[in-house]
Amino acid sequence: MPARAYWSGQIRLALVSIPVQLFSATKTAARVSFNQIHRDSGKRIRYDKVVPGVGSVEPDQIIKGYEIEKGKYVLFEDDEIENLKMEAKRTIDLVQFVDEDEIDPVYFDKPLYVAPDDDDVAGEAYVVIRDALKKTGKVGLGQMVVRGKASVVALKPYGKGLIIETLRYEDEIAKADQFYDSVPNVKPDEELTGMAEDLIKRKAKPFDPKAFKDPYDAKLRELIQAKIDERPLEEVDEPEVGAQVINLMDALKRSMESAGAANRKPKKAAAKSAEPAEEKSEQAAPKRAGKAKAPAKAAAEEKKPAAKSRKAA
Repeated sequence: MPARAYWSGQIRLALVSIPVQLFSATKTAARVSFNQIHRDSGKRIRYDKVVPGVGSVEPDQIIKGYEIEKGKYVLFEDDEIENLKMEAKRTIDLVQFVDEDEIDPVYFDKPLYVAPDDDDVAGEAYVVIRDALKKTGKVGLGQMVVRGKASVVALKPYGKGLIIETLRYEDEIAKADQFYDSVPNVKPDEELTGMAEDLIKRKAKPFDPKAFKDPYDAKLRELIQAKIDERPLEEVDEPEVGAQVINLMDALKRSMESAGAANRKPKKAAAKSAEPAEEKSEQAAPKRAGKAKAPAKAAAEEKKPAAKSRKAA
């Protein structure tokens, strides 16, 4: 089984309950992280919790406060907050089913792999729910409580198994209109749109996540390894940054030419590989032509006597 489960419990649909475990689909450890170090001693920096004019304080002297105006707080004891937290419910009730495209992607937050518990009955029920969701094209919605907080979740098929994605609440999403006020309300030039469509079609291909790398992360890792190996830093390729668009038509034309050249490269390679075969065929061609002349000469020689005989007649 993979790493420690993020959550374990049951997914319930009416009277059917499936024991499952949830595992994070993302890896925070994949990113490079640094600690702050004291330059002279080489020791890690630690932080004290201090109050201006008072100094360091112990954890039991700290309470929570909600700022209602600058420097003025409503104060809360820890148990007042704890009492509001939801009971650690170990069941996700699927209360509604919707088409996946009904959920705006901006609501999706955190993906979690759903694995069935080690139980034959659980495994069968798991597969039944997975296949039913696939055939109906639906996503199951419910709520999950983790660390006292409830999250809306969407359950959907994912390859051989199931995946849950936690959803943001409606009030967590900023309204998009305020960011699009500067978008002009005009009909674009049809020729420009057509060129943009052609460019998109030329550059379209199946999504491969391995094709995309984080150049900053690659440079960081190279810097770290170079320090460990005590060697010079090697250069790491990074994607070129496009110039600012001045003339859209010219930019699209150049992009089309660039995309066309990229698409033609494999053909050139193929043509090069075909050159030896063409040279061989050209060398063989004269021999075949030589053989073909013999019957023609014979035919001509056969005709010459006939012409003389008619002359004599």
